[in-house]
Amino acid sequence: MKTFRIAIVGATGAVGEELLRVLEEQKFPVASILALASKNSVGKKVEFKGENIPVKELSKTVFKENPVDIAFFSAGGSISAEFAKYAVEAGAVVIDNTSYFRMDKDVPLVVPEVNSDDIKLYKKTGIIANPNCSTIQMVHILKPLDDLYDLKRVDVSTYQAASGAGMKGMKELSDGLQSFFAFKLNDFKAKVFPYTLALNLIPQIDSFDELSLYTKEELKMVNETQKILHKKLAISATCVRVPVLRSHSESMSLTFKKEVDLNEAKQALKKHKHIKVIDDIKKQKYPMPLFASDTDDTYVGRMRLDLNSKKILHLWCVADQIRVGAATNAVRIAKQFIRLKK
Repeated sequence: MKTFRIAIVGATGAVGEELLRVLEEQKFPVASILALASKNSVGKKVEFKGENIPVKELSKTVFKENPVDIAFFSAGGSISAEFAKYAVEAGAVVIDNTSYFRMDKDVPLVVPEVNSDDIKLYKKTGIIANPNCSTIQMVHILKPLDDLYDLKRVDVSTYQAASGAGMKGMKELSDGLQSFFAFKLNDFKAKVFPYTLALNLIPQIDSFDELSLYTKEELKMVNETQKILHKKLAISATCVRVPVLRSHSESMSLTFKKEVDLNEAKQALKKHKHIKVIDDIKKQKYPMPLFASDTDDTYVGRMRLDLNSKKILHLWCVADQIRVGAATNAVRIAKQFIRLKK
């Protein structure tokens, strides 16, 4: 079996560490790992298959000095903007987890279960973009239902975990909860989030667009979904940060051109790769972050038709956004890239 030299930019971050775990768990054909991060992380080590790998500094020349086949970028948009081209010039394909290249018309934006053929377009730039975490789990659900009933409109509200802001976000939530139980929550000062997240909900993720009044996170879901599905859908999103450590949840109302058969819709989702339907209200079975965390599937439940129209379907979905919404999707892109290269 052919093996591949892998670079991980942002190897010490939450997504970088998860990438190493997913590569190992999925038995990806790795020849070597090049762990890269900022100068501050040089000297640290990351673990892969029981081996401690030293972290090297990301630089303009590191990819020429240490050639790789696939470079995963997960260190922030500004880092991808500056350094991705050097990886491509050195012969690597870049799989970028940041938002920087997502809406570039020459860069494919890919969820392999939905639009794997778009990976072929990487040849223009050498880069494949990984979508926003909330977009990934949503389009997982939308694709098979769109194929059946011809989707017209999506209204979605998200319930996004602290881990969406990385390790710092999870730590701030944990610290806030500890302050509450120490009766010191009023003295707690939020730094990662605009307000204290512990015992709170924050109806803002990213900054606001002054013209539309939507946040950038909400607009990402609108624009990325249209690009991935190759369809000019009407989409409206409201994104909320919730005091959950890990895994994002979404409530969706989907409007179709055709009437929906609820049982048929459930069966279509059950057959779709990496979707798990948990929907048994008699036994109070439905997806929740507690059970979705640290898994590689998108879970869907609470499926029901609208009370006024059989063309409208309501549902609830949950996925671990560090895995499904970042690391796992990136590795699935890499695996599909390998298949297309054969």
